Formats: sequence, C-alpha cells, structure tokens
Amino acid sequence: MNGTPTQAATLRLGTRGSTLARRQAAIAVSAIRAVHPTITCDVLVIRTRGDLMPEQPVSEFEDQGAFVRQIENALLAERIDLAVHSFKDMPSASTPGLRIGAFLPRADPSDVLVSRSGRRLAELPAGATVGTGSPRRAALLRSIRPEANVVALRGNVDTRLRRVADGDLDAVVLALAGLQRLGREHEVTEILEPLEFTPAVGQGILAVQIRADDQRLADLLTPLDDAATRVCASAERAVALTIAASCHTPLGAYARISNAQLELSAVLASDEPISLLRVRDRGDPFEAVAIGERAGLALIAALREAMSI
Repeated sequence: MNGTPTQAATLRLGTRGSTLARRQAAIAVSAIRAVHPTITCDVLVIRTRGDLMPEQPVSEFEDQGAFVRQIENALLAERIDLAVHSFKDMPSASTPGLRIGAFLPRADPSDVLVSRSGRRLAELPAGATVGTGSPRRAALLRSIRPEANVVALRGNVDTRLRRVADGDLDAVVLALAGLQRLGREHEVTEILEPLEFTPAVGQGILAVQIRADDQRLADLLTPLDDAATRVCASAERAVALTIAASCHTPLGAYARISNAQLELSAVLASDEPISLLRVRDRGDPFEAVAIGERAGLALIAALREAMSI
C-alpha cells in the first residue's frame, strides 16, 4: 500500500471474477471510499481452482479453500493489498500470515427457494427436482421433503436460475444475500426460516482480508468493521473449527444478537439415513468463541450418541 490511511493511496483489491464476486468487491470499495474518499481501489480478478473446475461438485473438492486459496496466495505474495471474500467460502481455520481486517455489516443470511411454478417448498409436487450444490442444503431439503429429487448443482447464480426457467429443475435453493446483491430478490418464491433451515457458517457476510503484519491497512479498515457481524462470525466459525468441518460437512450455524445476548443455533445433517442433529446455545457476546465451541462439542456428543444407537 502506498501512503498512509490519511493520504491519497491506491489499493489493489483481489476478487473472483463472477458477477456476484465483482458486485461484492464493489460493495467493499464503496465502504472504503465512504470513510476514506482520497483512496482509490484497483480491482484485480483472480481465478480460483473452484472457478477453473466449474463442473466439479463443491463437496468433492479436497481443498476447503477452493474458492479463496489463489487469492490468498496473491495476498501473501503482495501482488494485492487486500481481498474480499464471501465468508462462507473461507476455510474454517485462518490462513497463517493473513487476518480479517473488517467484517462488513451482514446481509440477510437466509436461504431461499426459487421455483418455476411459484410454489413454496411445502407445496412442490412429490418427486419435484430441486437443485443445490450444498450437502447442508441437500440434507435439510430431504429432511423436509424426503420424496423430493434433490440433485447436485454447480454454476453461478444466473446459470442456476436459468435451469429453473428453462424447465430443467422445478426449483433451486440459493442464498438470499447473493440475490439481493445482484438485484434479483424479486425472483424469490420463499424465504426459508434460518432457525429451521439453518444457513451455512458465515452466510451473508463479506470479509475483507489483509496480511497479518499490515498494521497501516488494519487501521484504515477499522472504521468499516461491524462489531455485531464479527461476533456472529466468530461464534459460527468456532462451531466449524470444533467439529473440524470441511466443504464435505453438512453443517449449518446461525448466530444473532438479541436482547444483548448472542443466540446460536447449529445443525449437523446427514442424508444417509436422513437425520438432523440440532443444538442451541446463548450467552454474552464477548464469549462468542466459547459459545461456538460449546455448540460444536454438543454436536459431536449428539453424533456419537446417534451412532451408538
């Protein structure tokens, strides 16, 4: 980074190349310039392994960071100054040498159903074909509609919605935040209740990542950091870390602050056979990590009990 946070400077910001990723980068740039109007940002598109293998199901990637690793490598190599990620795409464990400089205010974390017929999930006909690339969503769908034909799905938001419009699928499940950022929330058929259809860890959160030793940039980003979002992200990530979750793990975790308390709900799902292990916890927001760890341990205990039956 050239200059200091109070001087004119140009930041090199790395992002993926999809329409949604570029929109998310633009949101981050706007947030930075709202606080530091003399700073400009050059957006650099970096293709990740997940982008290079668009047909491979997400659950089959061995590397949990398939959608962020190449961007992180560019950041570590100082080819960029900062990166913007969907927090749900990031590995559970922080990458050595990097940190989150700011969590932008969280968008609605809910999943949504978009159906060709305009029917809600409970109203879809028996055997309806519903697409998703998420093991978590697949298991939750099968728990609610066990007779549905849930199929694996990859591609960007436009591709997924087109398959519904073209009649290949009866419906898809997507993140509401992504549709809102693309201006396509009017296509939503049903918002799925996050306390029941538990979102992915970090869903709806944009994380601005920097090098751990870049204190000047950390100071610049401090005004952008949303305290409530950071607390919720920390609790949800602690669940994933505790159970050693990977991209194969059908895990959901949803934290929110209500009446000055952090409330956390988590689900560990399985679709062979269909079962859902749910836990809830609450406490002081300053104990976010501990609350997440307790929930993770409770899920592990519930899983062991279920396997012993």
